[in-house]
Amino acid sequence: MSAPPTILVFDSGLGGLTVLREIVGARPDAHYVYVADDAFFPYGHHAEEQIIARVVPLIGELIETHAPDIVVIACNTASTLVMSHLREAYQVPFVGTVPAIKPACASSKTKRVSVLGTRGTVKREYTRKLIHDFAQGCEVTLVGSAELASLAESALNGNAVSDTDIAAELAPCFVELGNARTDTVVLACTHYPLLLDRLIALAPSPDDWIDPAPATARRVAALL
Repeated sequence: MSAPPTILVFDSGLGGLTVLREIVGARPDAHYVYVADDAFFPYGHHAEEQIIARVVPLIGELIETHAPDIVVIACNTASTLVMSHLREAYQVPFVGTVPAIKPACASSKTKRVSVLGTRGTVKREYTRKLIHDFAQGCEVTLVGSAELASLAESALNGNAVSDTDIAAELAPCFVELGNARTDTVVLACTHYPLLLDRLIALAPSPDDWIDPAPATARRVAALL
């Protein structure tokens, strides 16, 4: 019997645990290494060049240390920047996490979709290209949150996070144009599902919340 695969999951902080949870469900036999780059968190506050310069060699060191069979970049901000650099530099298969715009636009009934991510993720050309390619006639609103990832991290660490602070970051997602209103929100940061119950409770009306973690897990399982 062959040895179980080693899966390295990398994020800027603890948000990647939402992706890890789904991958473990798909491959419970695997050996896991989870790495949180707390020293540089949050990635959304750094320039693109800084993120690339930090993450690419850091992943190389982790590959050398842990010899993973596959590497998951469980961070939207990093994935929209470094995937091509990683694949060029290393032979290990990589799976990234990017905004789930295609399934969100396919499922929206009102054709009004919001993408809630870090400021870095929503301003990326990569994200805008996803909208161009997969919007399918939807009006897509990009919402760059400055603090929601930090609020999620703080809440997971057991600190009190107020509904007011969360609601302020969430409010721009809900747009009403004529008789059509936002009915689908893409969670374009792996930290945000940590707050999903509170996001649902604070939303002004029922909405679909699209978490890319299950699709990421399916991709990892398929590659393995």
